[in-house]
Amino acid sequence: MNAATAKRDVAHLAMLMALVAGSLGGQAAPAGTEVVEAGRFSFAAVHGDAGLARALLAYAQASDTFPGLPRPRSRVRVLIAPDDKRFREWAGGAAPEWGVAVAFPGEMLVVMHGRSASARAGNPRVTLRHELAHLCLHEALGPLPPPWFDEGYASFAAREWSRDQVLESSLVIALMGTPRFAALDTLVSGGAVRAERGYALAQRAVADLAALDPERGLSGFFAYWAQSRRMDTAMRQAYGLTLDGFEDVWRKNIRRRYGSLAIVADVGFASLVLFLVVAPLWIARRRRDRRRLAALVAADELQARRERAEALAALLGEAEQNGEGGTQSRKNG
Repeated sequence: MNAATAKRDVAHLAMLMALVAGSLGGQAAPAGTEVVEAGRFSFAAVHGDAGLARALLAYAQASDTFPGLPRPRSRVRVLIAPDDKRFREWAGGAAPEWGVAVAFPGEMLVVMHGRSASARAGNPRVTLRHELAHLCLHEALGPLPPPWFDEGYASFAAREWSRDQVLESSLVIALMGTPRFAALDTLVSGGAVRAERGYALAQRAVADLAALDPERGLSGFFAYWAQSRRMDTAMRQAYGLTLDGFEDVWRKNIRRRYGSLAIVADVGFASLVLFLVVAPLWIARRRRDRRRLAALVAADELQARRERAEALAALLGEAEQNGEGGTQSRKNG
């Protein structure tokens, strides 16, 4: 999640920068903190997350390129929070309740959960790459990308393809249609359900944009955007389409790709009538299915925990096999 436009008061910003300076600037770090550094990256972790910091550092170095953008050069600092309380303190008001990581492009800083996070945090490598993509995009284009493109590109760069499942099962999209790009800005900054749908749509928009040029992908588009400072101009030069024209094509593609949803949407008023007929039956059955639904939710949560545990085990196992390599480590306390 990008915190470039998040509201942060002066006191919190001062605290955050003091923490960065103390933890990652070569000065005295908080007791129990270990700092590992290599290349342009510095990771700081507390207590049991030192191994995770080393593993993520190795991953960040090995995958330090992003689709269509020049190789980033800015120094990046990553704080790994030992628990949710510390994560909330370090992220301030930049992370919503459902957030698991946040990037501060102006400070080239990432704050993310450590090993103690819930299954919602997902694969740490994917989470880190998503946030690093925000920083890389900001390094190349500054504040030019609107929020929907910023989040869509980060998801695209992190290969979060599972987000498509949200669109496949979205009743809102089926009944109300595909929102325009301007509306995506509101979605990606909304509550958990709205944001999930907004991220999925934004990622699909960026992926469809890249597919317009199978050879160059986004590279030409980004180069023109940096030069002209206008998204519409860059799209015309790179793909021969206006921004509005691409938006129309994209919305049609969404309807075609998720055809079953489009059919429901086309029913229009008849869908409402059908819902009114079915609703009483659905309400009657809801009580009977409540236990089954609870069991399914519990099974999904267990599976998510297993997947995160497997990802952590693989990540830490690779780090142990490879050793610390060229990383430098400092401990305090």
